[in-house]
Amino acid sequence: MKISTKGRYGLTIMMELAAKFGEGPTSLKSIAERNGLSEHYLEQLIAPLRNAGLVKSIRGAYGGYILSRTPESITAGDVIRILEGPISPVDFTEEDDPAKRNLWLRIRDSIAEVLDSTTLEDLVTYKEEGLQDSYMFYI
Repeated sequence: MKISTKGRYGLTIMMELAAKFGEGPTSLKSIAERNGLSEHYLEQLIAPLRNAGLVKSIRGAYGGYILSRTPESITAGDVIRILEGPISPVDFTEEDDPAKRNLWLRIRDSIAEVLDSTTLEDLVTYKEEGLQDSYMFYI
């Protein structure tokens, strides 16, 4: 499974909001500028995150977005599934060889375990402490 820019940039948005949690709303424009991303593309990604209840929008001159839950209660898996769909390295069919099917299921479950055990708080902490190179997840 290859995570597209939707998933990667979606995690970027969520990490930025997690880093500012409790400080008020953050604009997509500021997130886009800090990360060298397209504000228009981030606008497309924030809608499904809002519809899923992970973020709230705040209107007004000082508006933007905030997390609707604490950073420790939102996982990378939550974000990836919303933006990318189900986690699966291959499409499963009934006629697949049982040995290969078992391999694909184990790979899927391993990926899901990593994503579901990594919270936004973990990601922000890794980034702030310079530990992003300590955990290398090869998928």
